[in-house]
Amino acid sequence: MAIAAGYEEVRAPSDPLAPVNRLLFGLNAKVLDPFIVRPLVRGYRAVTPAVVRKGLRNAVGNLREPATAANALLQARPSVAAKATGRFLINSTVGAAGLFDVAGNGGISREPTDFGQTLGRWGVGEGPYLYLPVVGPTTLRDGLGSLVGYAADPVSQVTGGVDTDFAQVRAIVRGVDARSEADSLLTSVMSDSTDPYATVRGAYLQNRAAAVAAARGEAENLPDFDEPPLEEMN
Repeated sequence: MAIAAGYEEVRAPSDPLAPVNRLLFGLNAKVLDPFIVRPLVRGYRAVTPAVVRKGLRNAVGNLREPATAANALLQARPSVAAKATGRFLINSTVGAAGLFDVAGNGGISREPTDFGQTLGRWGVGEGPYLYLPVVGPTTLRDGLGSLVGYAADPVSQVTGGVDTDFAQVRAIVRGVDARSEADSLLTSVMSDSTDPYATVRGAYLQNRAAAVAAARGEAENLPDFDEPPLEEMN
């Protein structure tokens, strides 16, 4: 996960559950990720051509645009909502159901938002830091925001709900692809960092703080890290 430029960690993170979080981080790093998640995502990369992975990534990202538009409206950012709506309409039609990012190629870049960011925009504190196996880093606010966002996702609502095969496959593809794209970075963090837990925590909290600042109009928009709440770095 990239660290947002210009955002330094100037205060100690709220991590009262650090002993439990570190235990779960170790479980993930030493057992779940190397023996289950990593073989899965590396198998996915081995059998899926890069062009297909890119198309799936584009399609899954396109299905997030309605949620981005809804959250942008809740954040009082109509221009971001209009951009997300335009991207969805263009890519869903000219872009062959989102497989091709025609809007992005035309200069309409992605600017993803989520409900955790919306809560932060209106003053809800991040709460304690949490590390969840497989899911990865989050906070109390962002974790709850992810659950609400997942349940209220507009695309899921119009296609039968979050318990349909379509919704579940979509979530799995998104998670596997995100973890696949982060594989080399995660390997580097685990091997090169003196404290991988603190490195992951610091990167996550800095980027979330920057995202909330952007929603408040206090900073320039972050680049698209394509890090959804429930499929963040693990």
